Amino acid sequence: MNIVDLFGIIATLTSFIGFIPQIYKTYKTKSAHDISKIMLYNFLVCSISWIIYGIYTAADFVVYSNVVGLITILISIFQKRYYDAA
Repeated sequence: MNIVDLFGIIATLTSFIGFIPQIYKTYKTKSAHDISKIMLYNFLVCSISWIIYGIYTAADFVVYSNVVGLITILISIFQKRYYDAA
């Protein structure tokens, strides 16, 4: 494993870990009122943009880490919409 791969793995793990505490807290409290919609949609656009960039530059870890990040953002957006509507 080279240093570039190591940082790719770190990026993927931190992308996954980044929103997990918020997802868990939102699930436990059944409230997402304190989460900014603008921030969530900004991260959504950011992740999609990085995925597209990673695909076109053949940067696998950029794609992997942002796909993982995209999944956690989508869960957070779903929670925001679901719990704010309740």
